[in-house]
Amino acid sequence: MKWNLLGVMAIASTIATGAMAADLPAKVYTKAPPPVVAVYDWTGFYIGGNVGYSWGRSSGTEAFSDATSGLILSAAANRFDMNGVIGGGQAGYNWQRDRWVFGLEADIQGSGQNGDGLFSCAGGTVGATTLAGLSGPCGAGHLGDTAPFNVVAFPVLGDLSQKLEWFGTVRGRVGVTATPTFLIYATGGLAYGEVKTTETISGVNITGPQGVNGSLLTPVAASFGNSNTKVGWTAGAGIEGVISGNWTAKLEYLYMDLGNVSGSFVTPLLAPSGAFVVTSYSSHITDNIVRVGLNYRFSGPVVAKY
Repeated sequence: MKWNLLGVMAIASTIATGAMAADLPAKVYTKAPPPVVAVYDWTGFYIGGNVGYSWGRSSGTEAFSDATSGLILSAAANRFDMNGVIGGGQAGYNWQRDRWVFGLEADIQGSGQNGDGLFSCAGGTVGATTLAGLSGPCGAGHLGDTAPFNVVAFPVLGDLSQKLEWFGTVRGRVGVTATPTFLIYATGGLAYGEVKTTETISGVNITGPQGVNGSLLTPVAASFGNSNTKVGWTAGAGIEGVISGNWTAKLEYLYMDLGNVSGSFVTPLLAPSGAFVVTSYSSHITDNIVRVGLNYRFSGPVVAKY
């Protein structure tokens, strides 16, 4: 009888506990809010500075001609490097669409690039016994009535020096973000710059009546100079990344072509015809530019996305 009572009491306790649990409110599960993600936005104006080095090249021709007839007396190719340090500033604006960044940029550069090339016009033939043999393309010899008084025309020597005083570009940029804060881009557009040219000529004028012993030898040296501002084109590529807040740093390569610069000078040297010798040049100016830069962006660099 006692064991039956205990069993009934255990069953009743279990039923009561289940009923109480059924009356408790059900647990409510809520979804965690999405994380806030900070994304860099390249859109906006920026300004900055840069420094670098350029490997330039002047490729062209040097010619001597007769001032009266226009006849070309001598011509040769003339090529030399125009290397030096550059530095300047840039400003621009970017538009970002998803991972693509489009922009416009203008820069102005001071340049220490310069170089020079030597050229010459040959003299007469040593040991010649005729005026034609004694004369060179750019200068007359002297023929006396005896061999010791024959004088061979001296060579004419020239030195062409060129300097890229300054240059600038106006370019479009298009790039893609490898990460939100790292941009890879291509760029190209208009280039312009000033090339200063200096030319120095030296030689000897031989004067006196032909066929008579004795002649006058007069050393001659002259320098000329001019400047050309040229418009050409440029293209290149670069990378740019955020270093802190609104500050970015870039590494950039540009190829620049300013086209041809040319000029001519009338020298005091006498051609075989008795006219003055004219020297002229035509040079194609190209450049390979590598530079590093620092930019400050005026718009807010970070936007929040949920």
